[in-house]
Amino acid sequence: MPIPEFIVALREKVGHAPLWLSGVSVVIRDDDGRVLLTRRADNGQWAVVSGVLEPGEEPSAAAVREAKEETGVDAELIRITSVDVTEPITYPNGDVTQYLDVCFLARWTGGDAHVADDENLEVAWFAPSGLPSDMTETSRLRLAKALLDKPEAWFLR
Repeated sequence: MPIPEFIVALREKVGHAPLWLSGVSVVIRDDDGRVLLTRRADNGQWAVVSGVLEPGEEPSAAAVREAKEETGVDAELIRITSVDVTEPITYPNGDVTQYLDVCFLARWTGGDAHVADDENLEVAWFAPSGLPSDMTETSRLRLAKALLDKPEAWFLR
């Protein structure tokens, strides 16, 4: 999905100035324990599925929606694994954004993984022991917390 309309409207008013946004990430595992990653079109790096919440949207609904929109897979959420604040991110067009991210662990329930939007170049399953080297640092952090398999969420870096 392209940039959400509410962000386009905000950018018309604030230009490239920093925006504080709410986001979700989801670490999706299949029955073999592999994790689903996407290669992002904006930076060419591998990352966990993530996206921006629409105004009024529940984080859990956003995580399931993003999984389907980006990769074509259906996922069942298991639990929240972390809540983090990203460093400011400057996108290629000059927009600056910082996110409060709620990350979920999910179980793949169906659908064939494929590139399902224009935000990603590739979609692939990886064994946790064979993650790609060119992965975003935020995704490494989210994966590490999600794969600890502890029942509590992680709130500190």
